[in-house]
Amino acid sequence: MPPFVLLDVGRPTEVDVTIDQGDVWIDSASVDSALGWELKPEGFCKDDVCIPVASNPGIVNNGEIRLAALADLLRRPLALSLEERAAYLGPPRALYDQTVETLDAPDFTFPDLDGHPHSLSEHRGSKVLLAVWASW
Repeated sequence: MPPFVLLDVGRPTEVDVTIDQGDVWIDSASVDSALGWELKPEGFCKDDVCIPVASNPGIVNNGEIRLAALADLLRRPLALSLEERAAYLGPPRALYDQTVETLDAPDFTFPDLDGHPHSLSEHRGSKVLLAVWASW
């Protein structure tokens, strides 16, 4: 069976999962290595921040964490494809809320058709039309 890939804001990590009735369960060691959140008795902890899980029944079961519930707990959007065995965790919603509040798009850099990189920040103060195409 192919590995399951968890993308944390674009950074891919292969993780051990169990798929049960459409729910993806990730072992706690994989959550720690992929996302940096360690499951402790007080909840999910990263650096000096701990988020309690006691008020979220069903998020942890036998050392595995339900991915959708974890994304909700961390206030991060989740895109999931069981067929492709991949999931994408977007940036925290607080960052999105700040962007919407200020109406400033986050900076990014992409190459043009000739391979020359261009950043959105080069065009601050100007109107920009961004056309995107994908093959899927």
